[in-house]
Amino acid sequence: MTAPVVVLAPDSFKGSLDAPAVCAALAAGLRRVWPDAVPRHCPMADGGEGTLDAVLAAAAGAGVRRQRVVRGASGQPVAAGYGVLGTGHDAVAVIEVAQVVAITDPVAMQAGVRDRDTRGIGELLRQLLDEGLRRFMIGLGGSSTNDGGAGLLAALGLDLFDAQRRPVAASPAGLAALAAVDAGRLDPRLAQSSITLMSDVNNPLCGALGATAVFGPQKGVTAAEVAMLDAILGRFAALTEEALGVSAATRPGAGAAGGLGFALQLIGGTFRSGAAVVADLNGLDRALAGADWVLTGEGRSDAQTLLAKAPFVVAQRARAAGVPATLVSGAVDPAALTALGAHFAGAFALAPGPITLADCIARTDALLADRAAELARLFAAIRRSP
Repeated sequence: MTAPVVVLAPDSFKGSLDAPAVCAALAAGLRRVWPDAVPRHCPMADGGEGTLDAVLAAAAGAGVRRQRVVRGASGQPVAAGYGVLGTGHDAVAVIEVAQVVAITDPVAMQAGVRDRDTRGIGELLRQLLDEGLRRFMIGLGGSSTNDGGAGLLAALGLDLFDAQRRPVAASPAGLAALAAVDAGRLDPRLAQSSITLMSDVNNPLCGALGATAVFGPQKGVTAAEVAMLDAILGRFAALTEEALGVSAATRPGAGAAGGLGFALQLIGGTFRSGAAVVADLNGLDRALAGADWVLTGEGRSDAQTLLAKAPFVVAQRARAAGVPATLVSGAVDPAALTALGAHFAGAFALAPGPITLADCIARTDALLADRAAELARLFAAIRRSP
């Protein structure tokens, strides 16, 4: 029996391995059972942490990673990685928000959420505009901010004033005093730019399903602060929309990255499923043609996985190609197994038994290889059965 062709299309395992490394670990496990296995590596991302790595991997040598020092969420300098695909007028800059204002940044997270902002994203964008770049892909996941993108817009020239026409900070704390917005100095080069936004979040900016109510708590917003911060973003949005003559607060994805999706759509950004963008770039559909099996996964799978996250997009495309897709994740929520089972040919966690989170993270590559090998033996047995 010939070894099957297996498409490896996982997301990164946050805090442990990037998506290309997850592919490598899965392939190592498959080769224990099938030494002549034909793995097709399609590392995935959905706009969050690991998007830059996945896009550069998909570029297959046509992209370069670069780095610039910009302002982090709480004002401290951070060395932010970004990518450039292609050259000349067709060059595309790839920005991962989590490289600048990551929720995993311990220094930034020491500051309260009301004192964090996205100015560093605007600084990076402005510097790339200075280099002559006019095409951008921006992954919106993994941010620690909840400023509605005010920091980004301020770094690009938007002026924010209080009732006495004094400048206010572009953080939620500063926006509490916001009374006027002037877009006269907004960088005119944005009008000649193309911005693709990548995210798995389609929430509006404000309200019960908005950035603050849904994602604020994981960033440090208390229950008592939700209504106040939501109102601050609502006022900022109304004044900014009036100044620019554009409405974006209710668009899908406006609530992504603490409202950064709103600000970027105000200046012409086009919202897309991050996983769909990456799948198109890495040739997932081509890899699925003639394949026998797909392995996908992420750090933790639960009901949220089915909301356009990378493994779900992989499973959808695999189903369209008539290829079974199996989920192998760091952890799987037992309560979500039934829902996941409707889309995946099995959902499996890494841990072989009781294990600490720290140990699982430290041994992710070995655990992935073990799980892939055991699943390969099961897959082989099923293929042999009459």
